[in-house]
Amino acid sequence: MRAFGVMVLVTGFMAGTALADAPSVSPRPSARPAVAAAPAPVAAAPEQMLRPRARPALKVAAAEALPRGPAMSLVAARAEPRRAGFLETFFRPKARPPETVTRAAAVRTVPGGAMIQSRKGSVCGDPTIRGATLAPIVGKIRGCGIAEPVQVTSIDGVALSMAATMDCGTARALKTWINRGLRPNVPSDVVRLEIAGAYTCRSRNNQRGNPISEHGRGKAVDISGFTLANGKSVSIARDWGREKMIRASHKAACGIFGTTLGPGSDGFHEDHLHFDTVARRTPYCR
Repeated sequence: MRAFGVMVLVTGFMAGTALADAPSVSPRPSARPAVAAAPAPVAAAPEQMLRPRARPALKVAAAEALPRGPAMSLVAARAEPRRAGFLETFFRPKARPPETVTRAAAVRTVPGGAMIQSRKGSVCGDPTIRGATLAPIVGKIRGCGIAEPVQVTSIDGVALSMAATMDCGTARALKTWINRGLRPNVPSDVVRLEIAGAYTCRSRNNQRGNPISEHGRGKAVDISGFTLANGKSVSIARDWGREKMIRASHKAACGIFGTTLGPGSDGFHEDHLHFDTVARRTPYCR
């Protein structure tokens, strides 16, 4: 029995030594129902942690002047609006008044640029053709008359020596000749035309038995001379042979008018230039 007890003591001592040397193991906890773990908070980045919260800008001078303490108003310490600099003020565009569009009351003549003609007192829808509108003219001879006559007193700044009655087609053709045929060929501007004839109810060349002249239809005008701005007076009868500008002006009328006649043409136009707007396939120029 003593031997058996000794063995038990030895065995117990060895077992205790083995348990002391073995690592401690915690007892397995009893199973519990799974609970969702709350997400761990994400740590802020260092620069975010150190960055100060945005605050309204304070004007240094205004902030220093404000009283310290809880009664301080942040509204009064807000920055004032930036004032414009010198260059911004200097080059700032000025406010313009609202634009208004008004109808022109006058038209500048071409090429007589020094004159401004009002539409009042003009005829044929052209402010540079001055005169008056007349009632329809019925001639005493069959074939004479003008359906829409006008009495012209000046054309594009060039005065007529007498009021000339004609139709608007002839008035416009005369204006074209003044600007393209006469003015380019004279040394000074033209200020006056000497009118030898316009509307007249008669036969051609005043000869009995001839057809009605274009004068009887308001489509013809006769020019016996003109006056220049330098004071020079030119006569067709006197200066035809010695003044080249008269012959050049006469030649330039061919095509502007249907008929162009002058000295040497037929013996009936030795002292004037005859222009008419009769319709022709080919202009008749003599």
